[in-house]
Amino acid sequence: MTDATTGQSHRADLHDNRRQVLYWRLLSRLFDNEEQTTLESASVAVVEDIGLPPALLDPQASVDSIVQRHPELAAEFEGLMVPEPQSGADGEARDRAAEVRRAALVSKVLLNVFAAGSGTVSAAQLSRWQSDAGWLERALGCKPGELRGGRPGGGAGRGVGLTGTGGGGATADLSRLIPAIGPELGAIEADLVRRMHLREVLADPRLAAQLTPSMSLIEQLLRDKNNLSGVALANAKALIRRYVDDVADVLRTQVEKATVGAVDRSVPPKRVFRNLDLDRTIWKNLTKWSPEEERLYVDRLFYRHTARRTTPQRLIVVVDQSGSMVDSMVNCTILASIFAGLPKVDVHLIAYDTRAIDLTPWVNDPFEALLRTNLGGGNDGPVAMAMARPKIAEPRNTVMVWISDFYEFDRSQPLFEGIEAVHRSGVKFIPVGSVTSSGRQEVNPWFRERFKALGTPVISGHIRKLVDELKTFLA
Repeated sequence: MTDATTGQSHRADLHDNRRQVLYWRLLSRLFDNEEQTTLESASVAVVEDIGLPPALLDPQASVDSIVQRHPELAAEFEGLMVPEPQSGADGEARDRAAEVRRAALVSKVLLNVFAAGSGTVSAAQLSRWQSDAGWLERALGCKPGELRGGRPGGGAGRGVGLTGTGGGGATADLSRLIPAIGPELGAIEADLVRRMHLREVLADPRLAAQLTPSMSLIEQLLRDKNNLSGVALANAKALIRRYVDDVADVLRTQVEKATVGAVDRSVPPKRVFRNLDLDRTIWKNLTKWSPEEERLYVDRLFYRHTARRTTPQRLIVVVDQSGSMVDSMVNCTILASIFAGLPKVDVHLIAYDTRAIDLTPWVNDPFEALLRTNLGGGNDGPVAMAMARPKIAEPRNTVMVWISDFYEFDRSQPLFEGIEAVHRSGVKFIPVGSVTSSGRQEVNPWFRERFKALGTPVISGHIRKLVDELKTFLA
């Protein structure tokens, strides 16, 4: 082995060791709040040796502040985790040196975003985290806010990668992890919101505009809405409206695909080309076939019936608004408003905890309905049943959807007796454990067994399941 070869091998080992020091510090910081003195001092030496600012290792320094002091680093953070091609032996040596530099920058971004700490969060801390999360999204080839908003754009579709720690400089493809990173960022942001002084942020339009609407944030806003006023209340309402509109767009598509009535053959088919029943037309005109000419003469066209038969239906939605059912409250309020917009569907909406409130006057506007809820408290199902039963005019033309975890404690037997009476009157009763986007479902086992014996088992908690059940009723 020549001296040159030995020198190259030594430099490669040096680069690998430096990179591993930085990544071991990253892992140590992510999983242990205790500072590892040896790793910290070794990392400082590496960073200074490769010409990067020691502020990269300061957990209190945001990426923004580093870029402001060292503008030349902005371009390096952009697309930082998007892999670059390697070529040649000399290129490999240069890449190994670049990988050390990249490891220092990657560690900074990941630690600032994923080591969010604990305890009370200030508005300034939330703003700094959101900025750092934006830099992480840039590093992954996305626009700031894309991953947290659940809409990875053009950059996310590229080969996004993070340089590995092996000696060969292999690149681990992160493109498959992009869908998982977005929800994780959203969960961290939601936790920060829970730990912060939300009213302080809402009072600042600039900070409020940076909040990403999520179920966790909406829950906090709905719980605190009575304590807000002025600019803070206006910003809270704007965030709720954004979330409601986004969810409504998704649910409306599901409902439009599902709610179709039976074909009404009493209505003459519309005589347009798209309704032409070609098979039936040929079959009915076969007697006009001319073997000599090998030609079919058609003297009558047949068309498909496309008109759908709908009959007036009454839909009564009763939603548990206690603390454990916030997600269901939001989803079902929106879903009820969508069904209320369908022709000949009469929708009533009731929310309850220890008291019941009739939200029917606002059923067409889920935003206004949600503002009138009072999340939290206990459960008193019989109170809600007392409000719901008078709304039943024609039992066999009525469906009652009851969304709750059914933890009623000493009120369990009276509620079940009321449900049993409603069911036996001819009403289609649909018990739902929860209505969430994730399908999470929790139901009191006592009620679950009795619903099963009654012939009305609790349906899955995924909102698509409820849409399918309502489609059957409306068809």
